[in-house]
Amino acid sequence: MSLNAAARLKFSTLALAIAATYAVADVREEFNVDPTHAQTLNDKITLSSAFLQRINVLPVSEIKGEKVMLGVNGTVTGRTNTTTTDRVARNVMGLDGKGYELFDTHSDVGLKYATIDAWAKFPDFAKRYAAAVQKQIGLDRIMIGWNGISIAATTDRTANPLLQDVNKGWLQIAREQAPQQILTEGKNAGKIQIGGLGDYQNLDALVFDVSLMIDEEFRDGGDLIAIIGRDLLAHDKGKLYAAQGQTPTEKERIELAQVVATYGGLPSFTCPHFPSKGVVVTSWDNLSIYFQDSSWRRQIIENPKRSQVEDYNARNEGYVIEQLGKFAAIEATNVEFVADKAPDAPASPDV
Repeated sequence: MSLNAAARLKFSTLALAIAATYAVADVREEFNVDPTHAQTLNDKITLSSAFLQRINVLPVSEIKGEKVMLGVNGTVTGRTNTTTTDRVARNVMGLDGKGYELFDTHSDVGLKYATIDAWAKFPDFAKRYAAAVQKQIGLDRIMIGWNGISIAATTDRTANPLLQDVNKGWLQIAREQAPQQILTEGKNAGKIQIGGLGDYQNLDALVFDVSLMIDEEFRDGGDLIAIIGRDLLAHDKGKLYAAQGQTPTEKERIELAQVVATYGGLPSFTCPHFPSKGVVVTSWDNLSIYFQDSSWRRQIIENPKRSQVEDYNARNEGYVIEQLGKFAAIEATNVEFVADKAPDAPASPDV
């Protein structure tokens, strides 16, 4: 199969436009994207996701180094009697000795000829194509951020459908660098039980307990939020239905309410690819993705053996928790729901 005439014209126009954008002669040969264009491309990827717009997605110049978004730990205000004592500036920058490291990351997209043929009739073909690629790269970044646990030389998408082997995400960084910030079990070893007979009567109690794991100097900053998995939210909403769902007016209120509102006293959210039974308490600006601004490489070629056009993107990328003490979470795989009350004893048989 080959491209039809209209589709080939659209694709050729797209290739020429990309070449002009990046000031290269031919996109069929791999080229380095200069830092300015890399930042523009990265901004478009970030704009494809509400979650990515909330956190930090930052360019850096080195593959390894100190964190960029350093916060302040502790107070800085006081008074010194300078008649007798010199004023001393207090170093309160959040240097925890844990820097960042970036790894070669590939986002390679195949676009079937049939798809290009179908899209060729749209005058905004180039925009549609770019938006589709940028959105998927953004979603992949989020998936790795919440599910990444290792960095394989060659990744295996079949064995790791959540991209677990592409990079170490925020939860894995916390497991390795601040294990005390991860709640792994309750009263019953290996499990965190939610329900009246478990460790936490409800989701509010669990989120509140996780928030207490945040270092004390960060608790009252006014910027903490809770990110909550969809299964926990569904379970909480299910309890509301069980309690009020038979009353039409109350059922309507449940349907109209924003389910993700406040839990444990914190504004609460959910996001794509977050563990379904997970809870994370942190601030948006404590989560970062770094990319090396000079590392982005790109190549677009036709592959008739696969009846597709292939868009190869590569860059050095990594994940960072800016202040480890401002991040707390639970081990989602250890969560289980338990009954709110013990089942009624069976009635005694008639004698």
